[in-house]
Amino acid sequence: MTVSPLARPFPDIAAISGVRIGTATAGYKAWTRNDVTLFAFDPGTSVAGVLTRSRCPSPEVELCRTRLANGTARAVVINAGNSNAFTGLTGRQAAAAQTAHAAALLGCDVGAVFAASTGVIGVPLPQDKAVAGVEAAFAALGSASWHDAANAIGTTDTFAKGAIVTAMIGATRVTLAGVIKGSGMIAPDMATMLGFIVTDAKVAPTFLQAALSAANARSFSCITVDGDTSTSDTVLAFATGAAGNAELTDARSAGADAFAAALADVCGQLARLVVRDGEGASKFIAIAVDGAEDDRAARVIALSIANSPLVKTAIAGGDANWGRVVMAVGKAGEAADRDRLAIRFGNTEVAANGMVVPGYDEAPVAAHLAGQDIEIGVDIGLGQGRARVWTCDLTHGYISINADYRS
Repeated sequence: MTVSPLARPFPDIAAISGVRIGTATAGYKAWTRNDVTLFAFDPGTSVAGVLTRSRCPSPEVELCRTRLANGTARAVVINAGNSNAFTGLTGRQAAAAQTAHAAALLGCDVGAVFAASTGVIGVPLPQDKAVAGVEAAFAALGSASWHDAANAIGTTDTFAKGAIVTAMIGATRVTLAGVIKGSGMIAPDMATMLGFIVTDAKVAPTFLQAALSAANARSFSCITVDGDTSTSDTVLAFATGAAGNAELTDARSAGADAFAAALADVCGQLARLVVRDGEGASKFIAIAVDGAEDDRAARVIALSIANSPLVKTAIAGGDANWGRVVMAVGKAGEAADRDRLAIRFGNTEVAANGMVVPGYDEAPVAAHLAGQDIEIGVDIGLGQGRARVWTCDLTHGYISINADYRS
């Protein structure tokens, strides 16, 4: 597929101590590319995760939800091209068999092996291919780069997505790196895609979970492409402890704030990359809502704007139709006062006090909408609540990609 015009180059991510990566071809679809990825972690690795709230989750999501309670991980296996969702007992058996085989190869407890799958819903994961694929990926451990992994976990993605950040914990420099896949069926509800973050910091599972949940609330749960939450959404974070820092046990630990900020940074970068690869996207849209009754209300209003097909198509066409923003605010169901509302595109205020601003000149707004990075600002004028969300425009490309998805 044509690379998104909003794409960003893949960063230089060196090997992180305590993890090895292998990729291989299981052949889940009629392609020759690698479609199974294995991350293998050293003993003592902590794990945390955020998972879809879909009431129809995949067996892999249910497996992760159960095993996260243990707080430790030795591996995660990722399948691309088949989501294994809505596949009944056959799908559950395939997920169990694949993770059991990975555990046997690594010589670890199966409860320490996690899994994620992405692709078409309703097609059982072929157990023979899944087992053979993870065996091939195991044989390739240590040979694959982070860029290889980012490519192998993708489906309709048009570019590889990754991020890397460093932080100081006392005198110890730690690294956090991650890869993510996602392009369509993206809407905030815990997580919104498949993402995998690894750090060499030593972090207790409880604090890693707290830090990831907080980061998720400001990143993965603040993006939307099409308003559709996947059955397979999974973001997992792993801490190998290889850096040798004093363990971060809670928010009061020395360096905990720096680590949490770095994790939030990585999550934010990855989340916005997903929006930049939104199916058919030509414009990246940042939406800021201020002055709502509280932060929760601001987020609801912001997502109402971000998920509006009318707003998204107007942006695609470069149309400064601020009335559609008014519509989206009004339908959100949160407190709003028409006569206090203010709206801006970029740095230009277009409406205030319930009407268009006096002497409004659409030229600078049109110039802003002609670019690739669009900003919409809304001030509700009622309180201190604020939220920031990110989305993309809606073009005919989205229809083309999804109409032909299974073929």
